[in-house]
This record gives sequence, structure tokens and C-alpha cells, in this order.
Amino acid sequence: MTKKRILFVVNPVSGGKKKTAFNKQVLEVLDLSRFEPTFKTTNHVNHAFELAQQAIDEKYDAVIAVGGDGTINEIGSALAGTDTPLGIIPEGSGNGLALYLGIPMNESAALRRINRFDSVAVDCAKVGDERFFNIAGMGFDASVSDKFANETFRGPVGYLRTVINVLSNYKPKKYRFTIDGKSYEREAFMISVANSPQYGNNAYIAPNASITDGLLDVCIVHKFPLYTLPMMIFHLFNKTADQSEYVEIIPGKHIIIEQEGKDPVHLDGEPKDLGQRIEIEVMEKALNIIC
Repeated sequence: MTKKRILFVVNPVSGGKKKTAFNKQVLEVLDLSRFEPTFKTTNHVNHAFELAQQAIDEKYDAVIAVGGDGTINEIGSALAGTDTPLGIIPEGSGNGLALYLGIPMNESAALRRINRFDSVAVDCAKVGDERFFNIAGMGFDASVSDKFANETFRGPVGYLRTVINVLSNYKPKKYRFTIDGKSYEREAFMISVANSPQYGNNAYIAPNASITDGLLDVCIVHKFPLYTLPMMIFHLFNKTADQSEYVEIIPGKHIIIEQEGKDPVHLDGEPKDLGQRIEIEVMEKALNIIC
């Protein structure tokens, strides 16, 4: 039987975790009678995308993202529209997509999922030449992502510290939307366009979102009094954000959002400069994910 060739793309800085023993663990857990692993480490922005493209050209049977949602985004963007599946070993600060898919946070358990080699076809979203698979956003959470990208202190604690710092002086902004041809205007604290329900760390902004329904959920978080912040956080972690009076969710396939300035937009947690007008379309069943 010919072994399946698998490329592990390791982000050495994701989640603030050291991964020096990862290769050894793969060799202990992966079924080496069926799989032939290769390891490559990223060392610059978009390197994971480049390595995944090379893997397609070199006819690898799967590419495994060893990192967080940003690493998954780069590799998934290369693999979308191909038959090459993406595997995930969650090593990020939030791991939103992996948590939603039920992929274990434990490395050995996640590797055993790779051994099963079962996959599901999922939707992704297209933003010009960019893609996202979990959540895109603008406003407050994009400002957090932009600041967090430049922090040296990573991991969930570092992320929480960044959230608190940005929250202290953030002001809501005005947006214009066109969702499947219908127009809206809103002043919002933040906008999340959700393919899956959660940001990560089990914080659910769009409890009813699904990565296989051909829709995106546009979640508009309106300005809210600061004293209601504990209840907003409760809703996030209790999967009831849609029940908050300050949250409006509009599903759609074709979304245009216009912002007043040129503030950053995040795609799967990675800040991007996409200008004032952002056009988003669903790509149905575009990527196979091993889960």
C-alpha cells in the first residue's frame, strides 16, 4: 500500500507555545504504516500559504496546520478549491475553527484524528484575493487584532490584556451595509462576519452560524453601556449573543460593508488593510478539513 504523504506546516510562535518536541510526538502517534510525514517551519508572514502551494504542486495528500486561526487561514487559502485536505493541530491563542469542528486541543488526540483521515467539505468566504474560514471583523475586534499582532506577550492572557487596553478608549463607528441586495445603516461597536459561530476560547458571537450552510452571519454589536459589559460577556460564553438587545444578526451570501475611515479589518484574527469598501462572498464547500 502506498503511504499518504503529509506535510506538517509548523508556526513556531503561534499561541506563545514552544513546539520543539512536536516532530517527535508526530513520529510516536501518527500511523507511520499509512502516512509519511514531512515537517516545515514558517519564518515569515504568508510563508504557510507558500508552503501549502508548494505541497499542492508536489502532490502531497494533505497539509496539516500546526498553529492558530491565522496559520489555518494561510494554508486554507492555498488549498481552497483543490482536492487537498487541510488538517489542524490547534496551537493558537483562540483556536476558534478547531473548537467548532470538535478537534481536540490535546496534540496527541488531534494527531489521532489525522490517523482517521475523515474529512468534511466546508464553506469559506472570499474578500477580493483574500479568504477567511472562521470570522472576519471590523471595529473593536479588528482594533484588538491589529494591536495584538504587534504584542510580544502572546496566548489567551496576552489577548485579554490587549482587549482591556483597547476597550478603555474605543468609540463606536458608522457603517453602511448591503446584504443580499438590501441596504442598512448602523452605528456599531463592532461588526463580525461569521462563517463559524465562535471567535475562539468558546466565545460565541454567532451561535447559529454553520460552516456548511452556504451563509454568513453578519453580527452587528451596537453601542452598549459599559455597565452591561459583564452581561455581554456572559452572552458570548453562554451561546446566547443573539438574545442580547445590543446584538443584531443578519444572514447573507453577498455582503458589502462600507466604513467611514480606513480602519483595519481582521480575517481570522489577522489584521488587513482592505480599504473603506469590503465585499464578501461565500464559496460553498470550498475546502476539505480533516476532523
